[in-house]
Amino acid sequence: MPKVVAAGLGTREGGGVIDRVEVNGAEADNEDLKVLARANYSHFSSMQVRDRAVRGLDLHLKRLDDSTRELFGTGLDADRVCSVVRHALHASPDAVTLRVTVFSRHQDAVLRGEDVNPDLAVTTSAPITARTSPVRLRTVEYERDLPHVKHAGTFGLSLRRRRAVLAGYDDMLFTDRNGRISEASISNIGFFDGERVIWPEAAVLPGITMQLLQRGLAAKGIPSDRREIHLRDLGVWASDALALAAFLSNSISPAVPVAGIDEAALTVDPDVRDLLVNCYETNPWQTV
Repeated sequence: MPKVVAAGLGTREGGGVIDRVEVNGAEADNEDLKVLARANYSHFSSMQVRDRAVRGLDLHLKRLDDSTRELFGTGLDADRVCSVVRHALHASPDAVTLRVTVFSRHQDAVLRGEDVNPDLAVTTSAPITARTSPVRLRTVEYERDLPHVKHAGTFGLSLRRRRAVLAGYDDMLFTDRNGRISEASISNIGFFDGERVIWPEAAVLPGITMQLLQRGLAAKGIPSDRREIHLRDLGVWASDALALAAFLSNSISPAVPVAGIDEAALTVDPDVRDLLVNCYETNPWQTV
């Protein structure tokens, strides 16, 4: 099966899978696509689907509901989401990448501050396999708007990621105005010190995969803490001869090793990655 590298995040499998877009349970027409192309006030959740099942489906549904309440003033019923997802999967292969986007055809009402019952777009495309090769990160001070929401406002992070790649890195790592490490472009970052996983205490998107890792770590009795982490801390940990391992997690890859941050080299330990992947995989597949 032919494979194409997908933006450094994983491997997209080709072979006959055509992107499909449905809106509110029907195949999108030209007008739907025009509205979606202009829908910069929206939020979404992306997931890998295998045999009509998703890891962390409950977390995706909660994210979509919480964000809809915040952005549109109304809740989003889980049965409605599952219904449109099932409809889209009916016309799809057993393995796909799926994205649910919550938007509104009535942008004028949204901008007037009215509560809006939103529209749902479901996109299916080729599945993506997890990346296993290490990445190098370039730090940049940047804080996303409404970081706890997975929204469509991605210009700033895309620009900074492009600049990092042009400088020879794989991705960038955000630090906030107080110098705290927060997150990568579309990934959470975590650190393993040999005993526990440390997540940055900062304004970040609570990624679904990060939450699944936390569930799996807890099930195996491995502590998982949040702590303010500054770039200078990485040097201190290294000087203490601590075998610190860093990793990225996103909806494609649960544990991508980080080989370096700026000029600092970090430990890449395959056993740590295997441990984290095993923790992630303790989460069952949930049928849509």
